[in-house]
Amino acid sequence: MKLYDSSDFGLAIRNRRKELHYTQSTLAELTGFSISYISDLERGKPTAELEKAIHLANILGMDIIAEKRG
Repeated sequence: MKLYDSSDFGLAIRNRRKELHYTQSTLAELTGFSISYISDLERGKPTAELEKAIHLANILGMDIIAEKRG
């Protein structure tokens, strides 16, 4: 899935979380992040901390790849 903005990233995180049958509460316990942070991230809040977002994606077994276009 190509990501073009924070909303796309949030949707990818939410879809993966649901695929794993995790609740936001479960994910909060696994990561140590608050439920409100996870909720903000999934809703595409653009001010979500990048380091935390990458860590959460890794916990969900997701790779984040930045590649040159073309």
